[in-house]
Amino acid sequence: SGALAATLLLAGCSNSMNGMPGEGAPPPAESSTAPFNDADVDFAMNMVVHHTQAIEMADLLLSKEDVDTQVVELAQNIKAAQGPEIDIMNSWLDAWGAGGMAGMGHGIGETMSDDDMAALDDATGVEASRLFLEQMTVHHEGAIDMAQAEIDEGENADAIALAEKIISDQTSEISLMAEILATL
Repeated sequence: SGALAATLLLAGCSNSMNGMPGEGAPPPAESSTAPFNDADVDFAMNMVVHHTQAIEMADLLLSKEDVDTQVVELAQNIKAAQGPEIDIMNSWLDAWGAGGMAGMGHGIGETMSDDDMAALDDATGVEASRLFLEQMTVHHEGAIDMAQAEIDEGENADAIALAEKIISDQTSEISLMAEILATL
C-alpha cells in the first residue's frame, strides 16, 4: 500500500501543478482500516500544522514584488506539493477518529515564530528572497525530523510512505535553496 500511496501522492501533485489546487488524490482506502498508532496520529496532526505554515510562508512571498523568479517558482512548488499532502493527512486523521485535533500536538519540527513571520512579511525584493530561503530551509529541516520520527516509530504504511516522500522532497529542496541563496 506504500507504493499505492506514493503513486496517489504523485498523481495529486501533478494535478495541483496543472492548475487545479486542492484537487489532490484521495487517500488510499486501506489507510483508514490499516493499523496505526499514536506516532502516526502525532505525525499527521503536526505535519498538517507544519505544512500549513509553509504554505502561509509561500503565500507571503508570492504576494511580494521584485522577488527572485527561482524563489517564486520554489514557493509555488511548495504550495502545489504540500496542499494535497495536507488533504491526505486530514482524511487519515478523520478516518482514525482524530479529526479536529489537528494543531493540538506538540511536534518536534521547527516552525517559524510570529517574529520570523513578521520579518518575512516586512521584507522586500532580494531581502525577502533570502529570508524566505533561510527560513524555509530551517522549516524543512524540522519537517525532515518529524518525518524521520514517523519512519522510526509509526505503524501505518501509508503514513510512513508519506514521511519518506517528505524527506526526499524536502532534502532536494534544501539543496536547491542553498544553490539559489549562493546566487543572491
